[in-house]
Amino acid sequence: MRNPVNTFVIVGGGLAAGKAAEALRENGHDGPLVIIGDENEKPYIRPPLSKGYLLGKEERDSIFVHPDDWYREHEVDLLLDTRARAFDWRARTVDLEDGRQIPYDKLLLATGSSPRRLTIPGAELDNVLYLRRVGDSERLKSAFTAGAKIVVIGGGWIGLETAAAARTAGGDVTVLEHGELPLLKVLGREAAEVFAELHTDHGVQLLPNVQVESLTGTAGRVDGVRLTDGRHLAADAVVVGIGITPNVQLAQEAGLDVRNGIVTDAHLRTSVADVYAAGDVANAFHPRFDRHLRVEHWANALNQPRVAALSMLGKDAVYDRLPYFYTDQYELGMEYTGYVESGGYDRVVFRGDVGKREFIAFWMAGNRVLAGMNVNVWDVVDPIRDLITSDSDVDDARLADPDVPLDRVAR
Repeated sequence: MRNPVNTFVIVGGGLAAGKAAEALRENGHDGPLVIIGDENEKPYIRPPLSKGYLLGKEERDSIFVHPDDWYREHEVDLLLDTRARAFDWRARTVDLEDGRQIPYDKLLLATGSSPRRLTIPGAELDNVLYLRRVGDSERLKSAFTAGAKIVVIGGGWIGLETAAAARTAGGDVTVLEHGELPLLKVLGREAAEVFAELHTDHGVQLLPNVQVESLTGTAGRVDGVRLTDGRHLAADAVVVGIGITPNVQLAQEAGLDVRNGIVTDAHLRTSVADVYAAGDVANAFHPRFDRHLRVEHWANALNQPRVAALSMLGKDAVYDRLPYFYTDQYELGMEYTGYVESGGYDRVVFRGDVGKREFIAFWMAGNRVLAGMNVNVWDVVDPIRDLITSDSDVDDARLADPDVPLDRVAR
């Protein structure tokens, strides 16, 4: 029988919420456990929305963190399609929009993030599409048909993944990028060129150094994109991928420390007692980098909840995993491990065949590896992680030589 006291509440209905509930039960929480999510779906995983599910390669049931009966079996109270309006950390209550009030002893904020919205004329037209929720993915899938003119605004990961999906479906795809290359700020020139060439090789038109003036429409539906240089691009649908914003309103209004997300320590504790944060919304102190990091990737939502759960249970746990993310575009699969600040590296060392898109790239500072990206080369994340965390001096020539095992590249 569950302990009728010691109520733990999780606000948010995504992967972080589902994994936090799992970790709490696995690690001994026997009191009431409540998940408050504003979607009408049980917690699900978001990467398939721009990858396998969007491409039709994954079934809808595969995106969920747990099956329906898991929540019943573990006595997790799912409050779906329910929005938390506010919380009071002094009174230890969460106020819902429907007027209910939920008391808590420990509270986890896993409120995630939301897509940045266009604020230009025409942004409200039908078929101007964003990607964050499962319904968004389904609308994109409907729009991505053979011959459809698809304009993607933004050359980040979401922009390029949706462009790949639209092109794979036979669409006529144009990607608009504010800078010189897609992903230039994220990866630097050397690696960004790989992704630019990948898309042009597949027939995507990349338009760099452009700005959007307005969207045009007919009968309330988008029909084109007007650029500030006067060009007008016809469009049956416009996909907007210009970044995301952490959902911090609840925390901000409650008086928590909020700076580029909800600020936490390495234990994922916020600035007030018994309130924690995990996932996209958490700007967590990272012991390795001696600074706060907010990482907008699946791996944080997957792995941070266990640390948050242990901390909520009074156990000593620190989140010090290296950032990790992945992408699948056309025949290219990539994994990236590590963290590099913009301009914080000296050079990139390549191992393998860049032209064939079968290589590993290493971002270097002095003789140390800061990050590694493996492209169509598999089962190397662990040795890449070991190279980064060991802080070993490495030799560029040995690092670049595919015949030298990665555990033998240190000087």
